[in-house]
Amino acid sequence: MKTANKNLSYNQTPRKRLTAAWLYGALIIVLSAWILHSFLEALLAACVTAIASWPLYRRFAAYLPCRMPRSAASLIFTCVITVFVLAPLIFAFGALLTEANEMLRALAAADKRGLAIPEWLGNVPLVGSWAAARWQSELAHPGAVSLWAQRTDLTAFLSWAQSFGQFMVRHVFIILFTILLLFSLYQEGESLADGFRRALRHWIGERAEGYVDLATRAVRASVNSMLVVGLFDGFAAAIAYAIAGVPHVAVWAAITGSLALVPFLGYVAVTVLALKLAMTGASTPALVSMSLGSAVLFCGDKILRPVVAGEGTRLPFVWVLMGCLGGFEVLGLVGLVIGPVLLTLARELWEQRVRDLALADATDQASAVERGA
Repeated sequence: MKTANKNLSYNQTPRKRLTAAWLYGALIIVLSAWILHSFLEALLAACVTAIASWPLYRRFAAYLPCRMPRSAASLIFTCVITVFVLAPLIFAFGALLTEANEMLRALAAADKRGLAIPEWLGNVPLVGSWAAARWQSELAHPGAVSLWAQRTDLTAFLSWAQSFGQFMVRHVFIILFTILLLFSLYQEGESLADGFRRALRHWIGERAEGYVDLATRAVRASVNSMLVVGLFDGFAAAIAYAIAGVPHVAVWAAITGSLALVPFLGYVAVTVLALKLAMTGASTPALVSMSLGSAVLFCGDKILRPVVAGEGTRLPFVWVLMGCLGGFEVLGLVGLVIGPVLLTLARELWEQRVRDLALADATDQASAVERGA
């Protein structure tokens, strides 16, 4: 009896150790995730950028002299990718701030003599006469805009300014850490990818390679869709603005295409352009540019982006669209890529499970036929 109890306790010890190891490992992972949760967006953005640009990085590193250390290649390529991604956005925001400053100066100058009623306002169906009367009573006399600004709730404005400042600081923080993480991934990408593949093969078997390849293709297709949408919106907006008779067509098309990389942000450029044209009295160009520009952005976001991304994800149009919009709502810009990738993996897991069940059913039927025979 003592020998049996001793053997039983001996057999249970490895199980207890294994359970304790899993508990300690899970605890460490949970605590690490809790500590790093503020860097999640930066980490995802760096991973997405590294995966999408890895073939280009390999070619770039291959052309460099052999004497050059790998860290130098990673640093140079990180700088190139950073400029490629951030330069258009910085240009677009800088141009919009310049235009906004000019609009405010023109508004302040016009307020000294009173804002004249636009000729087209009275011709607007249904509300034209009412809007013209309100404009005459509220804005047509000198100093009306200054008086309206004095009546604005200063506390609400300061609260908005504080929120905007926090938003900018947070995203600058995310961008800086994304750049640092991207440099690290270029340096250690091969070893990290190899370790990740080995861990997945250990957990889920040989199917891991297929899942990794599928996720990689989906990531690159989603990133390509963002670039294609930006180029499409830029060129299409140039045609639309030329039809509308907008001055400086190339500049405004470049602004629209740069901001169109982010869903719904391109409408800011279209709105600012329409307001500027309306303030100068060009009502028809303002209306045409607003209508055509919005149509271009709608086609780019809702049609072209899902179509291009769907070629790599093999998802139906509506699922790619939901993945892009849902991912953007949850994770911001990087969610445009992560959303379709997760739905692609979910679909692959579902189809694999259906195939396994069908194979099991076929095997059971064959066994039943053999037993009956």
